[in-house]
Amino acid sequence: MSLPAFHEGERAVQARVGAGIREKLAEIGPRVIRDFMPDQHREFFEQLPFVAVGSVDAQGQPWASVLAAAPGFMHSPDAHTLELNVQALAGDPLQDILKDGASIGLLGLEPHTRRRNRMNGVVRGVTGAGFVVHVEQSFGNCPKYIQAREPVYSNVGRRQPVIREGSQLDAAARRLIERADTLFIATSYAGTSAGRAGGVDVSHRGGKPGFVRVDGDGTLTMPDFAGNFFFNTLGNIAVNPRAGLLFIDFDSGDLLYIAVTAEIVWDGPELQSFAGAQRLMRFRVQSMRLVESSLPLRWGEAELSPVLETTGAWA
Repeated sequence: MSLPAFHEGERAVQARVGAGIREKLAEIGPRVIRDFMPDQHREFFEQLPFVAVGSVDAQGQPWASVLAAAPGFMHSPDAHTLELNVQALAGDPLQDILKDGASIGLLGLEPHTRRRNRMNGVVRGVTGAGFVVHVEQSFGNCPKYIQAREPVYSNVGRRQPVIREGSQLDAAARRLIERADTLFIATSYAGTSAGRAGGVDVSHRGGKPGFVRVDGDGTLTMPDFAGNFFFNTLGNIAVNPRAGLLFIDFDSGDLLYIAVTAEIVWDGPELQSFAGAQRLMRFRVQSMRLVESSLPLRWGEAELSPVLETTGAWA
């Protein structure tokens, strides 16, 4: 890739975290962030029963979503293309966003092996059966903070889900968040100088159950642990604070979509009191949508990531 691997927001966060990190990543970024999918990634996506998705609606709001079907619903005919033969789930904001030319971020995740790979691109060829993504960025992610639970596609007994919406979190949404050990976050940046480094990202975050704190006013606070120092999510937030969160109830299949305004907390007593946290992320809720019994997956028992043993909990 001849264009920079990271945009201005990502580079600013890299520089703030440590001297030399931005320079080091400027060197290795073009080698590990490709404009094509290596064969290993192509085969990986093809074996998955679900994929996390990041998108942006017409009002500029990012949304984190999930697509699910029997393994094989994703197919890569060549290194620059991923075909997805699947439709958005009922009630998913993605239903109104999937159009030719839309930016999209994909996160392939295999929780029981803790493998994950990212791919960002542009939507092409939308039909009633699915759509195609033209690859712009492809790169791997480390296995940290992934809870090992095995997903199995199951379309038996599905019903039309109940959808509840509001401007603030309701009691059911709070309960789901308070026991969650996993979330997905979508962010975006569309700066004119971003090149391939712009577009939409969707990322995974994991922690001990309850790692996302729900305050009385509905504000959410979450520790941000050490990662790969790319800072795709934090870099986007640094220049565009709008974000979308997705929480999954792994028992019921409920999906909770939340539109938020995000900020990064770099220091202070809250940060110092949470073992392992490098920063905090704070989210102010703009709207929520809870879709009951939506996700057609069944999950095995969860095994928390071993790297979480040294992390703390909210007092």
